[in-house]
Amino acid sequence: MADADRLHELLGLPAVDFQREADGSSRPAAHAAAWRVSVDPYDPGEGDADWEAEFGAFLEAVEPSGVQALIIGQWGESYEETSAYPIGLVVAAAGRLTSLKAVFVGDLVAEEAENSWIEQSDVTALLTAFPGLTCLGVRGGTDLVFPPVRHEALRELTIESGGLPAEALRGVLDSELPALERLDLWLGVSAYGGDVVVPDLAPLLAGTRFPRLRHLGLRNSELQNEIAAAIGSAPVVAQLRTLDLSNGTLGDEGAAALLAGQPLTHLTSLDLHHHFLTEPMEHRISQALEPHGVSVDLSGRCEPWGDRGIEGRYTAVAE
Repeated sequence: MADADRLHELLGLPAVDFQREADGSSRPAAHAAAWRVSVDPYDPGEGDADWEAEFGAFLEAVEPSGVQALIIGQWGESYEETSAYPIGLVVAAAGRLTSLKAVFVGDLVAEEAENSWIEQSDVTALLTAFPGLTCLGVRGGTDLVFPPVRHEALRELTIESGGLPAEALRGVLDSELPALERLDLWLGVSAYGGDVVVPDLAPLLAGTRFPRLRHLGLRNSELQNEIAAAIGSAPVVAQLRTLDLSNGTLGDEGAAALLAGQPLTHLTSLDLHHHFLTEPMEHRISQALEPHGVSVDLSGRCEPWGDRGIEGRYTAVAE
C-alpha cells in the first residue's frame, strides 16, 4: 500500500497508539495527541480482540472531553466487519467527546489489510454527530457511502481509495461544505471499484461548489492524463494555492496538456510524484513553474510494467 502509510499526525498532533496497560502518568494529555485506537485480531496475545472494549477502555483512561483528534485503526477482520461498527461507537460517545475536531477512519497498512479490503460505510454519520468537526479522513473505498450532507465547520476532507465509487464522489460534490479548504481524493482504478470518469468531476472543476477551497488533490488515478487536461481549463484552479496530481498514471501527454492550459504560476506547490514523465518533460515543467516560485515535486519517476507502454502504467495504490 505505497503512499498509504500509517498516520504520523492528525490535526497537527502526533499520532499516539492507545495502550490500556500503559501507566497513566506516561500518557500525553488528552488534547496533546491524535489517539489511535486499534486491535489486532491476528495477534494470539490479544485473545478475542474487541474494538468496543478497547474504545471503552480509552474513554475511561483518557479524559474524553479533551480529545481533539481520533484515529480509528484496525477494528477487527476488516473484510468481515464494516466501519459502521467503530463509527457507531464513536457517534454514541459524542456527548463525551465534546472537543473532537478530527477523525480518520481506517488507518490500516498493507500488513493489516490492502486498501480494497477495508470495508467502509456511511462516514457522514460522523459529520452529523459532530457539528464541530473540521477534519475527516477515510482510507478505503469499498462500500463507501457519502450521501449529500451540510456541515458548517469541515475544512479538510480526504478519501484515500484504490477505487472510489462514483456515487460517493457525487455525494461529496452535492454536499454543502462552505468552510472546506482542502479536498484530497484518491480516485483509484476500475478493477477495484473506481468508476469515476472525468465528467463526474465537472461540478468540482467549475469552482462553484466550495468557494473557500485552496488545496485540491485528484490523485492515484488511471485517468491522470485526462484529469490533467481537464485541470488545464478548469475555473477552480484560479482559487487554488496547492494542486496535487500525484500517484497516478500521468505521462508526457497529460503534462503537456497541463502546461498548455491556464497559467499555474500562482500556485505555491504542484505535486506530481509517482509519474511516468520523461526527463525532457520533467525539465519543461520545472522551467515553466519553478522560476515563478512554484515548488514542484517530480520525484518517483516510474517505468511501465514489462514492454506494455502506456498500458503498463499503474497507480501507487490499487488493491
